[in-house]
Amino acid sequence: MSMLRAVVCAAALGFSGEIAIAAPGESIHAFVIHAAYFSLETHQDDVIDPHVFVVAAGAGAGIGPQAIQHVGGIRPARASDNPSAPALGADGHALGVTLGAWFGARGTLVIDMSLPTSPRIRATFAGLIPGGIYSLFEDRFSEVTSAPLDGFATQNTFRADDQGRADITVTLRASLTHANGIAVVYHSDAIAHGSQRGRIGIDAHDQLMYRP
Repeated sequence: MSMLRAVVCAAALGFSGEIAIAAPGESIHAFVIHAAYFSLETHQDDVIDPHVFVVAAGAGAGIGPQAIQHVGGIRPARASDNPSAPALGADGHALGVTLGAWFGARGTLVIDMSLPTSPRIRATFAGLIPGGIYSLFEDRFSEVTSAPLDGFATQNTFRADDQGRADITVTLRASLTHANGIAVVYHSDAIAHGSQRGRIGIDAHDQLMYRP
């Protein structure tokens, strides 16, 4: 489990040399790598990414974690894999980034609760896929459903700059609790899917996660 703890800790550190400052009524939090969050929740022995895959000669087609079907010749990626290996989708297409870069994403979150009926979040990211299209979705764990973080899919999508950095502010419909969280979804087809997340593992891949 040492690799798993290392990935979680690295993600939680946020930005080296950058310190977010909270105003009265605000709180600061860190996103973690989605693979690390998933692996802790499901008690894996290694960090397994259910949404990203690597070449595995001789591997047959099958169904991976989170019931994501993948083609033959690949398997779900692990944090212990070669960081220079290309990250792939479940259909075998390249995401245009190495595993090391994929697992290197990080982000911080400032939650403004000064208006409890319409809390606002400010998220800042680094290490995203340069120029990548991303969306923020609310994961509702008790219902096993998701929805655009803003409720209407008008404020929840953003593009990372050519350095892989991004900032976004979103007004929420209700406060976040342990029953829900925020998924940072990368769209590998470079298309935002509005109120829909997209095809998980094919053109929608959770890269970061925050859960209160």
